[in-house]
Amino acid sequence: MNPTIQLENQFNAHNYEPLPVVLTHGEGVYVWDDKGNQYIDMMSAYSAVSHGHCHPKLVQALTEQAQKLSLVSRAFYTNRLGEFLQKACAATKQQRALPMNSGAEAVETAMKVARKWAYEVKKVKPDAAEIIACEGNFHGRTIAIIGLSSEPQYKKNFGPFPAGYKLIPYGDAESLRKAITPNTAAFLVEPIQGEAGIVVPPEGYLKKCAEICRENNVLLIADEIQTGLGRTGKLLACEHENIQPDAVLLGKALGGGFLPVSLFLTRHEVMDILKPGDHGSTFGGNPLAAALGIAALDLLFEEKLIERSAEMGAYLRSALSRLSSPIIAEVRGRGLLVGLVINPRYYSAREICLRLLEKGVLTKDTHDTVVRLAPPLIITREQIDQVVAAISNVLVEAEAACKQGFERE
Repeated sequence: MNPTIQLENQFNAHNYEPLPVVLTHGEGVYVWDDKGNQYIDMMSAYSAVSHGHCHPKLVQALTEQAQKLSLVSRAFYTNRLGEFLQKACAATKQQRALPMNSGAEAVETAMKVARKWAYEVKKVKPDAAEIIACEGNFHGRTIAIIGLSSEPQYKKNFGPFPAGYKLIPYGDAESLRKAITPNTAAFLVEPIQGEAGIVVPPEGYLKKCAEICRENNVLLIADEIQTGLGRTGKLLACEHENIQPDAVLLGKALGGGFLPVSLFLTRHEVMDILKPGDHGSTFGGNPLAAALGIAALDLLFEEKLIERSAEMGAYLRSALSRLSSPIIAEVRGRGLLVGLVINPRYYSAREICLRLLEKGVLTKDTHDTVVRLAPPLIITREQIDQVVAAISNVLVEAEAACKQGFERE
């Protein structure tokens, strides 16, 4: 076994099952391992590296700010945070933002604010506020958030969980209407479910959900942590249906692939229910994170990465759709968030990812059924052609293996 892998396995918690490769450096869409082998990164850290690895302008922003001021906590004002939040609010058409670090923290923040809003504005009776989410969701890993999950492994032996949650089928707006009660504070939803396998809801689903929430005075909170910031070919995935959520959650790519940076964004009357001491974070909104967030947002527009995602995503899905193989059950997604659904009769998605690793393509499966393809938004047609050629070769080899008697029962 590789000594680096052995060392990590010896001292690290075994809560991940990484592919057997040791990465040492990256640039653009490429990463290299400890043996000098080059790979195309088709995962971009679950969309956190949307700008590409070590983008020089992000490195510059990080370096310059690190040499001036990195952290003082929100006990004081700093000269970078206001500019960062102003840019984020303008881009998302929201009025206020609350900075946090991880995506899960942003979700927790949203749930806290939604409950307080329900009690103080909607006048829900004490300790009765409900939050509705969808089956198949992935909003994070904290105790409260996994209480919203429908995935058995995420919940097994981690309970008990907080009360006040409801789950409904994803993509079914009428289920939302039926689930709402006078105690419902918010509907938390991913415009596209990423961890569930790049599941795109029916056309018009989000628009209908927005109407239902508005009719019932329920906050529509869009979890755009993975789908936002150009990943689906729009700044926010909600824009595909021209809806304005009551609140938006951003993260991952907001830190440019360098730091965890997240935001909960909403309108004045929702955010203003918070008073000093209600919520906080030592690192949330630190100057280093704010400087990176400013640069990351600017680059999305300066380098037209949102338009590029739409164009390259359509090109990738079209190329994948032309592959003829019984191993592929479906190609789905939007922009550069694409899922290659693998027919479990033949292979597991993880096995396909392992074969792609040998061809110089890095990605990961979701639930052993879908190969996730979400490269940095800077990827070119030529690089996509290389990836599709590698996938085609893997499928040919896999089909040959099946014909030799290795077909899964």
